[in-house]
Amino acid sequence: MPRFLKSPVPAAQVSAARADVAERVRTILDDIRERGDEAVRQYSEKFDTWGPESFRLSCEEIERIVAGVPQQVLDDIRFVQEQVRSFAQAQRDSMLDVEIETLPGVRLGHRHVPVAAAGAYVPGGRYPLTASAHMTIVTAKVAGVPRVVACTPPIRGEIPAATVAAMHLAGADEIYLLGGVQAVAAMAVGTETIGGVPMLAGPGNAYVAEAKRQLFGEVGIDLFAGPTEILVIADEHADPFVVAVDLLSQAEHGPDSPAVLVTTSEELGREVERHIELLLPGMPTKDFAEPAWRDHGEIVVADTLDEAFEIADSYAGEHVEVLTEDPRQALDHMRDYGALFLGEGTCVSYGDKVIGTNHVLPTRGAARYTGGLWVGKYLKTVTYQEVTDTGSSALLGEVCGRAARVELFEGHARSGDVRAAKYGDKILEWNEGAGA
Repeated sequence: MPRFLKSPVPAAQVSAARADVAERVRTILDDIRERGDEAVRQYSEKFDTWGPESFRLSCEEIERIVAGVPQQVLDDIRFVQEQVRSFAQAQRDSMLDVEIETLPGVRLGHRHVPVAAAGAYVPGGRYPLTASAHMTIVTAKVAGVPRVVACTPPIRGEIPAATVAAMHLAGADEIYLLGGVQAVAAMAVGTETIGGVPMLAGPGNAYVAEAKRQLFGEVGIDLFAGPTEILVIADEHADPFVVAVDLLSQAEHGPDSPAVLVTTSEELGREVERHIELLLPGMPTKDFAEPAWRDHGEIVVADTLDEAFEIADSYAGEHVEVLTEDPRQALDHMRDYGALFLGEGTCVSYGDKVIGTNHVLPTRGAARYTGGLWVGKYLKTVTYQEVTDTGSSALLGEVCGRAARVELFEGHARSGDVRAAKYGDKILEWNEGAGA
């Protein structure tokens, strides 16, 4: 039976704030649909104090910005993008087109076709998340998306040079210095100067996430995203200092980022809490990490490791770090998570920044039904059918006529009847199991 050494604030306190965000986002989206560029400019000036003649960076501006980025930063960006590209390419190579013959001359198949265009949102604000450029743009390009539009906000009126460099090196076809709901809306619905896209990807704050939620259906999205989450599973062999550091590494994302420890050792749980209390005062990101841990931090003690895995699955956490004697056990025991990080040699921060798997992952329990962003999200798996044998067409026509009339679809039945009549003298004799 699990025991809580630390519990979060009641969920009711969180839901009221979400309702306010939803209404404000709805107003902005409606306004941008109505007034296009004029509204986009108004919101950019209001929220980011940013209103250049053109939000899109020209090729000359991009070259100048990239030239001003330190060489070490550019080298690191290229290294990380190569890790992301290699893994995304391996994923793409695993997705094969299919064609089978189910009856003589009846060919069924599917193909993986990239979307015509994608919008990549790369967050800025307090943290210029250059890594999000790798995850959204590189992956889209590996998928074969011909046009990738990328938006990132200015930071306190300045151009985020490293982020622009990352977007450019990742292969973005259009780069806009534009942030928030106005950026997401402009990419989704299109304006006089920004061509709309059929799909949006990338993380963001509560307003960006809500904008994507409200636009879903009108355009596709990678997934519904909320605050960053970390859940650590630890046994008595784990280093409590490492556990504490790793929990706080994700709590610094924002004051609403959950950080959860599930452990089989009450002693370790108490040691982790002690380390966190010592570490927090000296963290440069204390103003985010401290309220995140205070309001959303949890320490849960399980009786057994099997119970710990069950508890972790019940959270369906975005990032699950497994610091146990045999971390690979989690691969066989768990199913509901965004990404697993196995053993002390890896950590969630590697996934966020450098290792090559995608860091755009499901939150708020969405890992129960979806994984994170990957090359397949930019692909549509579409089917095709072809019947070249007249006998097979006649057989299908007869069965279609009968099946459609059971459902009272006379028009469907007649489409089958036409072929059964036209090719009836060549009808195929069907024996169960005779197909391919």
